Amino acid sequence: MVQLYNLHPFGSQRVVPCKQEPAHFCCGQDVLFVASTAASCRVEVFAVREQGRCEALGSFATLGPVLRMAHSSAGDYLVTIEEKSKTTFLRTYMNWRCMSAGSSRVCVRMVGHKMEESYSETLKEQMSVVEMPLSDPPLCISCCPENGDLLVGCKNKLVMFRLKYRVINQNLTVLDFERSLILHIDNLIPAEVAFCARHIAITTELDVLILKLELVQQSADRTEQCAQGVNAPEKAVDGGSPSTHPLQLELDEFIICQKPVELLGEESKLCEIPITLESTELPTEDTKHFQVQYLLFRRFAPDQSPFGFCEETKLHSVQLLPVYQSAYEETENKRKLLSLFCFFSLPHVGYLYSIGKLVELISTYQYSETSEQAVLTPQFLHVITSQNLQCFTVRCSAAAARGEDPYLDTTVKACPPVTLDVCTLRMQLFIGPKAICHFKNHIILLTKADTEDITERRKPTRRMLSRKADSIKSRINSESEPGWNLYIINTVSTIQLYREMVDYSRTYENVKTESCIHLLSEAHLLVRAAIMDPHFLKSDEKEDLLRAFRESCAFLGDCYSRFDTKDYHLALPYYRMSGLSMTEVLKRLVSEGDEIQTYERGFIFYLTHSLNEDSSEELSKESGNKVLQIFYLADPVQLPHILCSPSMRNICPLTAVRYLQKVEKIMPSVVLTLTKAFLALKMGDLTMYEHEMESYKETTLACGFIGQPRLLLQRKEGIVMPTEFAVRLKEMQPGLLVAAIVALHENNKIELEEAATFFKMLCNSSENTVPQLLVDFWEALLVVSSQEEILQELLLRVASQYVWRISRKELPETKPLKTTEDLINSCSHFGLIVPWVTSIMSVGCSSDKDYHEDISRLQSLLCSQSISIASAVPVLEPLTEADNVGLTVRVLCNTRLGEYEEAIDQLLRRCPDAAVFYAQHELKGDSQALWWNKLLPELCKRTRLTGNDYPVLISSLKAETLSIVAMELELRDFLSLLPEDGTAAFFLPHLLHCSQRKLLT
Repeated sequence: MVQLYNLHPFGSQRVVPCKQEPAHFCCGQDVLFVASTAASCRVEVFAVREQGRCEALGSFATLGPVLRMAHSSAGDYLVTIEEKSKTTFLRTYMNWRCMSAGSSRVCVRMVGHKMEESYSETLKEQMSVVEMPLSDPPLCISCCPENGDLLVGCKNKLVMFRLKYRVINQNLTVLDFERSLILHIDNLIPAEVAFCARHIAITTELDVLILKLELVQQSADRTEQCAQGVNAPEKAVDGGSPSTHPLQLELDEFIICQKPVELLGEESKLCEIPITLESTELPTEDTKHFQVQYLLFRRFAPDQSPFGFCEETKLHSVQLLPVYQSAYEETENKRKLLSLFCFFSLPHVGYLYSIGKLVELISTYQYSETSEQAVLTPQFLHVITSQNLQCFTVRCSAAAARGEDPYLDTTVKACPPVTLDVCTLRMQLFIGPKAICHFKNHIILLTKADTEDITERRKPTRRMLSRKADSIKSRINSESEPGWNLYIINTVSTIQLYREMVDYSRTYENVKTESCIHLLSEAHLLVRAAIMDPHFLKSDEKEDLLRAFRESCAFLGDCYSRFDTKDYHLALPYYRMSGLSMTEVLKRLVSEGDEIQTYERGFIFYLTHSLNEDSSEELSKESGNKVLQIFYLADPVQLPHILCSPSMRNICPLTAVRYLQKVEKIMPSVVLTLTKAFLALKMGDLTMYEHEMESYKETTLACGFIGQPRLLLQRKEGIVMPTEFAVRLKEMQPGLLVAAIVALHENNKIELEEAATFFKMLCNSSENTVPQLLVDFWEALLVVSSQEEILQELLLRVASQYVWRISRKELPETKPLKTTEDLINSCSHFGLIVPWVTSIMSVGCSSDKDYHEDISRLQSLLCSQSISIASAVPVLEPLTEADNVGLTVRVLCNTRLGEYEEAIDQLLRRCPDAAVFYAQHELKGDSQALWWNKLLPELCKRTRLTGNDYPVLISSLKAETLSIVAMELELRDFLSLLPEDGTAAFFLPHLLHCSQRKLLT
C-alpha cells in the first residue's frame, strides 16, 4: 500500500500584509483576525477574498497581549484571553465590522449589564467590548458553532456562557451573554477545550476527557436543584488511590507515571474524575437542566527514551468537528447535525474518534516528524511539523454517510470503509511553521524562520557536534533579525484534486491493484465530503461535484469488476450509484473482437444481479449474445436464469438453445429443460416444446419453476405479467400451471394478490371477475398451506366465489380441476357433508342440480371446523332463506355458533323431515337435553295441528324422539313431559320401555 501519494492539495499562497509580528490568529466567516505580539497589543482584521487575497479592514486595541482568541460564526463575535499586569481577562468584541465603515468608537460594558435606551442606541455604530469577569483566571476558550455559546476553561472548572439576543427596541437587537452553567472538575487543569452541540472535549498535558451535557426533563412546579453531582466510582482505573498521588510526587527520588488507559462509552465513568454541575442562570419556565454523560477518557504516558523522559510529550490541537445531514442544508438554520468527530494529537501521533451512538477510534495518524499543531477539516487533516505542512486523508465522510443512509453497504449503495488506511497526500516544505488554522478552502500558516533554522540546514554536521553553542548564537540572531510570515495557502478545488487523484490512480492500474482502488476510494470520499458540506447546494461546483461523484462510482465499479479482489461484490452497488446502464458497462469492460478475454468475479456478480432484476432495460441482440458467451465461459450454470431476464428479450433463441444444449451435456437440470421449452415456444417449434415437457413428470416440472419463476411470470413496473409459457400451460396443462403457482407461493416467490392478478390477466378477466383457474389455485393452496392468516383469507375467498355463483346462477367458464369429493379426500378444510344436509337437499328443486358442485363445496366448507363462521356470515348473506340451499347454510351457521334451538326451529318450520336427522347428529353431550326440553314438546305441539306435515311429524315423534327420551330420562321426568291430551296407546310402549330400564338398573 502506498503511504505517500505526493499529490497537490495546496495551490497558490499569499502573504498576509500584517504590520506587526503575529502572535495568535483565527478565522471568522470571511475574515482573518491577527493578534500581534506584546509590543503593540492590537488585533488586525483582514477580509479574505477569492484566491486568498487579503484586504485590511482595520484594527483595534486590546487591553494587553492576547494569549488565546476564537471567533464564533453564530453571533459573529471575537473572544480573547488577554493579559495585563500579570492578570488575565476574558473579553468579547462585538459589532467589530463597523471599523470598516470608518468608525473608531468603542463601548465597553460588563456582561449582563442592563443597557439604557440612550446608551444602547449608540451601539449601532460602534464596536462593543464585553468584559466577562471570572473568579479564576481563564486558561482556554471554545465557541459552539451551533449556537454561539462560549465555554471557558479555568483551573478545576469549566464555565459556560449562553449567547443571548437582547431586543432593545424594534430597530436594535444586542448580543449579550449569561453565565449559565459551571462544571466543577476536581484535580484538573485544562490545557485546551472544544465545545460543540453540548459536547465538551477537555485535554490536559496527557489526559483527554469527552463529555456530553444531556437535558433532563423536570416538572415546572418542582423545586429545582442548583447543583448536581456526578461522582466517579471509588476504585481508581490504575488500581491506586488518587489521594496518594500528591504524596508520591513529593518524593524527589522517583517520577511516578500512571499507565495508559482508554475508556469508551459507559466505561469512561471509571475515569475517577468527579464532576459537579452548578446552574448559575436565573430560573425560568424554559430553564434547561443538564446532567453529565461520560463518552471517552484516555490517558497517555510520556514517551521514554534511553536518556529518560521526553518533556515535550503533551497533547495539543483538540477539536470537535460536526458533519451535517445534506438533505437538511438548504439554509443554515435547517442544518441537522449528523455526526460529531473529535481529534487530538500527541507530538508523533494523532487520534480521530467518532462521537455518536457508538464512541470509537476510526483513524490513527503517524507523523514523520514531531508535530507542532494540527487542524481537522471534513476532507483533510493538516499538520505542521518543524519543517513541513502535511496533508492527510480523513474518514469523517465515510462514517457520517453510514449514519445518514441506511442503504449503504448493501447491493444498492456502497461507500469506502471507515477502516480504510490513512495516507499522506502531500508533505510541503516550509521553514519554521509555528501555527495553523483552517478557513473554508484556505490554510492560514504562521512561519518564523530564525537564524537557527537557516544555518542548521546548511551545516547539519556542525549542529550534531556543537548543538548548544549554535543554539545560543542563533537565538541571539533571531531576536535581532526575526523572519516571520503569515501565509494564506489556497487549497485546490475538490474537482481539481479529484481529477489529479483519478489520473494518478492509472499509474497503479496494472501494477498495484489495491493502491489503485485505495486512491480511487480517496477520490470518492473527497467528493462525498464536499457533497455533505452545508454550503454544497449553493456551490458553483454543485453539478460538477455530482457528476464527479457518479464518475468515481463508475471507476470503482470498474476496479472491482476488472481486478481479482476479495470485495468483488462492490462492483454492483458502485455501478448502480454511477447511473450507468448495463449496455454502457458492457462497453467499458468488454473488448470488441477479443475472444480470449477473461472475466473476473466482480463483473459476473454485477451481470448476474442486474439480469436477475426486473429491469426495463433491453439489451441489443449483439449485446445479449455477448452476455450469453460471457456466462457460457465464466458461469454456465447461470445461463438458464439469465435467459429468462426481461433484458434478454432480443437475443436469438436459436443461439441460446445451442448454448443450453452444450451445458445440458455437462450439467442437466429441470430448470434448463424448462428454459429450452420456453425458447422453443419463442421459435414456434411445438415439437421441441412437447419433447422437453415430456422429459420429466408434472410434479417435477412444477417444482422446477421454483428455480426460475420468470419462466411463467415477469414483473413490469411492479405488475405481474404472464409469459407465453404460462399462456401455453393454461391451454394445454392447467393443472401443471396451478401446481407451479402454488409452489411459487409456498416458496415466497409470489404473493397472494399477485397470483390473483396473474390469473385474471391470464384469463382476460375483468377486475371484479374471478376466473375458475384462480378458484382452482385457491383450492389447491388450501391443500398445502399451513399459515393460519392465509388459510382464513383463502376460505373466505372460495366461499365468497361459491356464494356468488349460486346466487347468480353462474357456471364456471372452465371445468374445475377437482371435484368436491377430491377436495374432501385431499383437504382437511373441506368436511364430510352431514346426513341431515343431504336430507334437506333431497327435497330441493331440480334447478339446483346444475350448480351442485358449488353448493356441495360450500356445504362441505361449512361442515368442516376450519372456516371462521363469524367472518363468513357477511359473505353468506346473498343466499336467500327461501330455498333449501339457504336453509342448509343458515342451519349450519347456527350449529357452528352453538345456536341449536334456532336451528331446530328453522328445521321444524321449513323441513321437519330433517329435524330428527339433525338431532341425531348434532344434539350430543351438553346439547342432548334439547331432545326433551325442545324437540319433544315442539313435535307434540305440532302434531295437534293438521296439515301435510302431519304424518312426517308423527313418524319423527314416534320413531326416534320418544325412544331417545325414554332411554335418557327417569320415568317421572318422562311422564311430566307427555301431553295431557295425548293418546295412551301411542305413548304406552315408550313408558313400558322406560319403566323396565329402571327396574333393570
